[in-house]
Parts: sequence; C-alpha cells; structure tokens
Amino acid sequence: MGDGPVPPDLVSIASDGLRAAIHPLGAELWSLRDMQDRELMTDADPAYWTGRAPLLFPIVGRLRHDRYRLEGREYAMEKHGFARRQQFELTQSADGRATFSLCANATTRAQYPFEFRLDMAFELKGAELRKTATVANQDDRDMPFSFGFHPAFAWPLPFGGAAGEHEIHFEKAEPAPIRRIGVEPGLIAPAPRPSPVRGRTLRPEYALFEEDAIIWDDLASRQLTWGVPGQTRLDIAFPDTPWLGIWQIPGARYLCIEPWAGMADPAGYDGDFTDKPGMMTLAPGESRSFHMYVGLRENGKPG
Repeated sequence: MGDGPVPPDLVSIASDGLRAAIHPLGAELWSLRDMQDRELMTDADPAYWTGRAPLLFPIVGRLRHDRYRLEGREYAMEKHGFARRQQFELTQSADGRATFSLCANATTRAQYPFEFRLDMAFELKGAELRKTATVANQDDRDMPFSFGFHPAFAWPLPFGGAAGEHEIHFEKAEPAPIRRIGVEPGLIAPAPRPSPVRGRTLRPEYALFEEDAIIWDDLASRQLTWGVPGQTRLDIAFPDTPWLGIWQIPGARYLCIEPWAGMADPAGYDGDFTDKPGMMTLAPGESRSFHMYVGLRENGKPG
C-alpha cells in the first residue's frame, strides 16, 4: 500500500484469491492484492496523485464554476462531489465482505439539499472483487444525482511486461467518437474526437492524457480486460454504468478505469441541475444500485 504509513482504521477482507483493504474515509478501496502479495492498485505516489478509488457522488466531474442551480437556489460543490471526503460508517463486516454507509448530514445538506443514503459493499469471491454502490432517496421529493467509480489500477501490473505493452481490450468494438476536456477547466468540450480504439483494443500512452481524461458517452461495452496479452490480466465489468472515463497524470504508475453514470458539465452549461447530461432521478423511497467487478484473468485465457 505504498511506502507511507498505513492508516490504522483500514478494514481488511480476504478470500482464497484476493485480499482488499478499504478506508472508511470515502469508503475508498486502498489496496487489492493477490495471494502472492502483488499489489493491483496504484502506488499513490504523491508526486502525481494520492487518490486510490474515490466514489463520485452526487456528481461526476466538475460543475461550471463549481456551482449549480436547483429550485431557484444556487449551491457550491467541488469536483466529483462530497462522498470521497465523508466518513462512512462500517455497517457490516463478515468473512470476505464489508459494507460502509453514508447518510445526509449538515455538511452534505449545505451542498446537496436531499436526505439520502449511500451504501458501498465490497465482497471477495475467489479471485474476484465485487463492488456494489446503492443510492437511496430518503427524502419526500424526487432526488437528482449522478454516480461513478474511480479506481486507479497499477500500470504496469505486477504480472510481467512493460507499461507500453499494456492494453485495454473491450468487450465490443468501440468506433464511436470520444469526448475530451475543453478550454473551460474540467468541462466537456463541445466537439467530439475520433476514437483512439482500434477495433476492440486501446494501447494507452502517457501522451493520451496530456489533455486530461478520455471519455466515452456512447460506449457499446460493459466489460473489458486490462494488462499485457499473454500475462495475467484484470477482468473489469460495469453492467450499470453507460459511460466510461480513462485517466492518469502522464508518467504516473496507475491507470484509472472509471465507469460513470454521469459526466461533467458541458462547456458553457447554464441550465438547471436536473437537466444536465447524465443526471438520474429517484422518487421518494426508491433506490438504485451500481456494480463493478474486478477479477483475475489467468495467463493463457482468451479475451
């Protein structure tokens, strides 16, 4: 988990194939290791980025001017929302499973005037990590929100092969154009760009991220593999999130593979919070879950 001190309040879970550690601050996955003690997550080098796997709620990306309008009022909220900076309560811990919960409080209500509950469950089954985020509306009115995962996986992975040999292999061909960040900091540029995917394969290079994230808002796939062909790789599935961001700070030893249900404001956006792209709505008493699965694909298996 890097060279720095290990926080004393990490919650550890294990199976016969993987070990994970989660920090209650943000319910953030800090470490995922195989049974040979090889780290599959970022080294969190402070020269680049100390994040590991923040949860993005109730927005994904940045709001224009870091503010939004709702029901005639204006609210301030930082990029990716507040969940990643909130202390979650450990509500369940058993063999191979842990669940963390966040409910509305004075800090969240000042930014987001809704009663909600966000549960984040982690479960290890053999060589697979299953993550389930469940957003529940505990208010008496409709609740708009977005949600995203933001895990940073090791690049290179510890199974062999140089960084330049790593590939993302999508479930399906991905010819659709991508989105990039524009001249307004953190906001989506209006003009799409040609896809860097060749058929089903993307071989990332540091230069790809000099303009920030690569973003798909027309994604055919709901799963992919990450790693070096012929070596053990990561199988990553995200059945409930239609968009995807891939990001790093050029030269860092991680690659963020980010399934999203939501996106930053488009450049120049001046509309209501409920009308921005990617917003979902829960009626009072409703909930919605988002799943992400990360497993080991052993050397020699196709995909």
